[in-house]
Amino acid sequence: MRRVTLFVNGTSKNGKVVAVYGTLSDLLSVASNKLGIRATSLYNGKGGLIDDITLIRDDDVLYVSEGDAFVDPQSEGRAADDRSGSHSDWLTLNIGGRLFTTTRSTLVSKEPDSMLAHMFRGNDVWGNKRDERGAYLIDRSPEYFEPILNYLRHGQLIVNEGINLLGVLEEARFFGIEQLAEQIEVAIKNSHPPEDHSPISRKEFVRFLLATPTKSELRCQGLNFSGADLSRLDLRYINFKMANLSRCNLTCANLCCSNLERADLSGANLDGANLQGVKMLCSNAEGASLRGCNFEDPSGLKANLEGANLKGVDMEGSQMTGINLRVATLKNAKLKNCNLRGATLAGTDLENCDLSGCDLQEANLRGSNVKGAIFEEMLTPLHMSQSVR
Repeated sequence: MRRVTLFVNGTSKNGKVVAVYGTLSDLLSVASNKLGIRATSLYNGKGGLIDDITLIRDDDVLYVSEGDAFVDPQSEGRAADDRSGSHSDWLTLNIGGRLFTTTRSTLVSKEPDSMLAHMFRGNDVWGNKRDERGAYLIDRSPEYFEPILNYLRHGQLIVNEGINLLGVLEEARFFGIEQLAEQIEVAIKNSHPPEDHSPISRKEFVRFLLATPTKSELRCQGLNFSGADLSRLDLRYINFKMANLSRCNLTCANLCCSNLERADLSGANLDGANLQGVKMLCSNAEGASLRGCNFEDPSGLKANLEGANLKGVDMEGSQMTGINLRVATLKNAKLKNCNLRGATLAGTDLENCDLSGCDLQEANLRGSNVKGAIFEEMLTPLHMSQSVR
């Protein structure tokens, strides 16, 4: 008794072994029952149509057809590949564990010079790895990849709320999508509000002062108050370090123990201001007016203006007992009738400074530059021990 193995036309799986007996019609009937199809034709492995049962040999492999032409079973593997997307236009990407289904033309057409285009233009040219479902594995962030895929689909940059544009930008650069990267850079720039360098007004600052507890340290470091009217305000203990106070109106303001270190006070008006214990180290007050200011603190805390630029300042009539003006620049300054008792002026530049009528008792002028300085109507004599230049 002969036995043959039967397969559905075009396949090489799920075959059935049957015995050959009777006529060709009997064999076709058995094939229909075994394979679950309506068998009408038999082919051998080379595609030859069998029309006589005597042509069948023992252990032949036959292919059963429902009337369609012979299909080579070796094409089954290629068809499966087509269904999984290796040769078809549709394919699936596994980006960081998230699946994206798209077409090969989407990845290739919009940005032909990108990494994605090079990866999928050919068939596994890069040897792309796949997961168990046949999806191409790419180890990148899925949330940042989604806007890139949408851009390749329709040419528009659309980013959902909560997605960081910087992350999308990095992905665009990684995949070599330069036109998109340029769009994202513009979007990032436009998303940042323009820097506001406009000076703070009196109204804004007063509102700021009223909202701050009296015992809290008020930090105004580096702020811009240029040209603001801060006259007569209580500004005690405020940190104005490196702030821009140029051309400010600070007349009669209370700046007791405030920190003005490296602040810009050029051209400012501080007439009558209370500057007890103020710190003005290395500040720039060139051309400022400080007439009638009080630097003298009864508690003994000394104002510190060491290294300050006080060129051309007008400090006439100011109380500056014990003030520290070491290595400060007071060239062309007006210090008429100032109280400078016990002041430290060592190494100070007093060139062409008007010191007429000043009280310099016990002041330290060692190493100071007094070239062209005016010492008329001095209240106390200037001893040689006070100045060595």
